[in-house]
Amino acid sequence: MAQAKPGLTTVFPLDAFYRDLSHLTPPERARVNFDDPASLDDAEAFEGLQELIAGRPAFIPEYDFAAHTRTGRFTRRDPAPFILVEGLFAIHWTRILRLCELSIYVDAPDEVCLARRLERDVRERGRTPESIRAQYDTSVRPMASQYIWPSRGHAGLVLNGQDAMDALAARVWKMLLEAKPRNERGLHASV
Repeated sequence: MAQAKPGLTTVFPLDAFYRDLSHLTPPERARVNFDDPASLDDAEAFEGLQELIAGRPAFIPEYDFAAHTRTGRFTRRDPAPFILVEGLFAIHWTRILRLCELSIYVDAPDEVCLARRLERDVRERGRTPESIRAQYDTSVRPMASQYIWPSRGHAGLVLNGQDAMDALAARVWKMLLEAKPRNERGLHASV
C-alpha cells in the first residue's frame, strides 16, 4: 500500500471494500473470484471517497484477507488536500475515476505480478504457493485480461514497473511538499 504524508495526503484503499463473506463457509469463501470487480462494494467505496472530497472523514472497513471477511472494525481517514485512491479497480469504475484529477496505471510483466502475489499471499495471508498459482491461472490472469489491462486506456499516465512508480512517487511527494493544492478540493489521484 502507498505511504501517505501525514496531514497532506490521505490514502483511500479500495481493497478494504471487499464484500463481507461471513455468511459463507470457509471453503465457499476460498472459491470466490476476488479478482472480479463485483467482489468489492464500489458503491460504498464511492460514498467514502465523496465524504473525503467534501471535507468529512471517511470510515474504511477493515478486511481480513485470510478469512475473507470484514472484521466489523473501521479505520477513520481524515480529509487532506491530496487523496490517493489505490487499488486494482481505481480506474476501472468510471464514477470513481471521474472524481480523480490524475490517474496512473502501473504496468508490470505477468511474471512480476505473480512473484509479488506469491510473496505477499504466503507471508500475509497464510496461503500455499500451489493454491496461489492455481488461483492466478484460473481467476487472476483472466480477470486482469478482462478488467485491469483494458483500464490502462483510462489512465492519464502509464508507468512501466515498480521502479518507475517509486521514482514518480519521490518526485510527486517533493512537489507536494513544496506546493499547495491547485484548488480548494486538492488533487485526487487514482493508482
